[in-house]
Amino acid sequence: MDFKLGEFVRFVDEKREGYITTIIDEIMVGVTGDDDFEIPTTVKNLTRVHGHSNYKQTAVAKVEPTQIILENFIENGILLAVSPDLNKASIAHFYLVNNTNYQLYCTLNSEKANLLRGEFADTIMPLSTKKVYVASLPELDNWPKLIFRIISYTPLNKPCKAPILTNINFKAKDFSGAKSSISLLPKPVWLINLDEDFKIDAQKLKESFFKLKAELPSIEIPDKEVDLHIEKLNPAFAGLTNVEIIEQQLNFFNKSIDAAIFHRFKTIIFIHGVGNGTLKALIHKQLGKHPQVKTFMDAYKEKFGFGATQVVFK
Repeated sequence: MDFKLGEFVRFVDEKREGYITTIIDEIMVGVTGDDDFEIPTTVKNLTRVHGHSNYKQTAVAKVEPTQIILENFIENGILLAVSPDLNKASIAHFYLVNNTNYQLYCTLNSEKANLLRGEFADTIMPLSTKKVYVASLPELDNWPKLIFRIISYTPLNKPCKAPILTNINFKAKDFSGAKSSISLLPKPVWLINLDEDFKIDAQKLKESFFKLKAELPSIEIPDKEVDLHIEKLNPAFAGLTNVEIIEQQLNFFNKSIDAAIFHRFKTIIFIHGVGNGTLKALIHKQLGKHPQVKTFMDAYKEKFGFGATQVVFK
């Protein structure tokens, strides 16, 4: 798989696009769209949108080469900074911050369900920072464990720092505090010290994460029986073409499916009517490829005839 976190992609079989915010495994990724929640899908169902830039990343301050003065050598200050995206507050960017005069050799692996994945490997020069990871904030409780390995180097006559091996399991209930400002990044960020025993510095994370979640657009709980008849969705439908009507019905269907998954519905019913069968066929085609759909069937024929479909989620 050659897709990477933060890439902008479009679904092959439906009108949906967004950013890759989770790498699930070699064939599955999570895509976050304009509705700010993540949909898992196979990489075969995605295509890149060429010419579209990735998320607008937080600008990293450029640090001009600085002469290291022996008396002022900075030995401590290796940090992990977490910053929300400038465009989409639901996306978190992770930066390794080298606020020391050592040159750092760093690797980052993620671990989830006993599966390891290499996320980053590079050198970070003194007094600089590099982005190492991207994640979706609403999925905080499902983030993988992050494993950092960091070796410090300097040609000067300074003691060697012990290599850093730090494993971080992010859980919202463990965080407390607000953002901090540092000179190497242009906006306040959440900070974690990596060159000390792992701890959350006083007043750092929990309140900020929960506040951020509260600011995300709310997703309404859908009805358990969703009527897709156009007169229900748009009373002023008289001037619409058949194509426009189908498009509105499918858009509402997709939003309802996403909302049902978000609110952990076990099942939902879509009333599409019989008609010429076009809407039903399109809905069944999408359901047949949806990674979160376990099965679907005609719903309660004695009540709906053949004009409704029941969806059962995994």
